[in-house]
Amino acid sequence: MDYSNNNPYLQSATVPPATTNGYGTNGNRSMGKIRDALNRCGKRVELATRKAEVYADNFWHHFKVSPSLADAAIARIAQGTKVLAEGGHDKVFQQTFEVLPGEKLLNAYACYISTSTGPVIGTLYVSSKKVAFCSEYPFCYYSSTGQQQWMYYKVVVQLDRLRAVNPSSNRANHSEKYIQIVTKDGHEFWFMGFISYDKALKQLCEA
Repeated sequence: MDYSNNNPYLQSATVPPATTNGYGTNGNRSMGKIRDALNRCGKRVELATRKAEVYADNFWHHFKVSPSLADAAIARIAQGTKVLAEGGHDKVFQQTFEVLPGEKLLNAYACYISTSTGPVIGTLYVSSKKVAFCSEYPFCYYSSTGQQQWMYYKVVVQLDRLRAVNPSSNRANHSEKYIQIVTKDGHEFWFMGFISYDKALKQLCEA
């Protein structure tokens, strides 16, 4: 990750060393838990309507965006556990970002952000004041002095700094949908792999 490109919307949050164990490598993760999680999702889809089948396709595409299916599944399980433990997306949002007076979280969407090193899995938050993204995992970063640090990949754009929200898709595969966010000073951010793409796009456009 490159935090030295003078992008005013990129933020970093240093992670205590004790919390980084197992994040930088694949580690000994339980494939049984992943299979159980996917099986539960599959059983729900079998009982759902056509709308749920579309949702399931989006869910599967969300996993496929990641270079590692196991990492993506673990990230979603970890995020769901964190949301439950903290008492909802509102609490996680307040702990992750600086909340402005009167600011309210409107919704949160599981997705990826495109970076120079590949897609990064995380959560996109849309509030009454800002659009913000935070990665599920911290990343190893080396400072100019060569010191190793672990940081979450974060993007924060105030709504009054947004110029455009543009939907896009892969011409060769229309199921691969993207959302481009453009700021007034010309910075661009690409988000992909949404589980709820249409809802996220509508929410961003309304914001």
